[in-house]
Amino acid sequence: MTGRADERGRIRGVDLAATVGISVQQVRNYVDLGVLPPVSRTPSGYRVFTTAHARALTVARQVAEGHGWTRTREIMAAVHRGDPAAALASLDGGHAELDRERADIRRVLAAFETVVAGPAPAPVRRRGSRIGEVAALVGVRTSQLRVWEARGLLRPTRQPGTGYRVYDEAELRAAQVVTLLRRGDYPFDIVHAVLDEIRSTGSPQRVRAELARREQELNRRSLRRLRGSSALHDYLVELGLTD
Repeated sequence: MTGRADERGRIRGVDLAATVGISVQQVRNYVDLGVLPPVSRTPSGYRVFTTAHARALTVARQVAEGHGWTRTREIMAAVHRGDPAAALASLDGGHAELDRERADIRRVLAAFETVVAGPAPAPVRRRGSRIGEVAALVGVRTSQLRVWEARGLLRPTRQPGTGYRVYDEAELRAAQVVTLLRRGDYPFDIVHAVLDEIRSTGSPQRVRAELARREQELNRRSLRRLRGSSALHDYLVELGLTD
């Protein structure tokens, strides 16, 4: 048990708040949101907190470490209104999000390896290439390059005075990457992700290292989420909300 309780298991609100370093008002907000169980009141109107609220607060903090507070509020509110199915559905949604992120990282890495294995960058004129030249080099129509530019995939500069698009070596390479990945049926979000990695890191080794770092962080988040889910399971058992 945490906090200072009397013989009836009551805990002062200020002591309950102090156990996790939050304000008494935040504790009250948690009650209003359903993160904590409903409270009874004394004849004079004061809220009565008990060891049950201390336990719920501990569980909520454990769940939030893995699932974040937005989802935790949904989960705990469902538990405290006696709807474990809704709580489990929200929990499953959190695990599914991680699965999608993991799949996205692998898809980006696969797309990036496709780019690395692709043809070498085409030569570009010292002052850059115009849109027609780039279209011919990568094998698409100029209209397609304009569509990709509108989607934010390509970033050609404009020639002063004429307004003609000018592609430097980096943008010509970007056009080749987009062409290669779109021919491989990669969706635009993956193409965006690959280009962002190439532009931010600048080398294949750094791209691979960054994607590996993200996957490791994802593994750590998954473990935190697993611990939060385990804490919730124990809480459901305590409340008699499992079969």
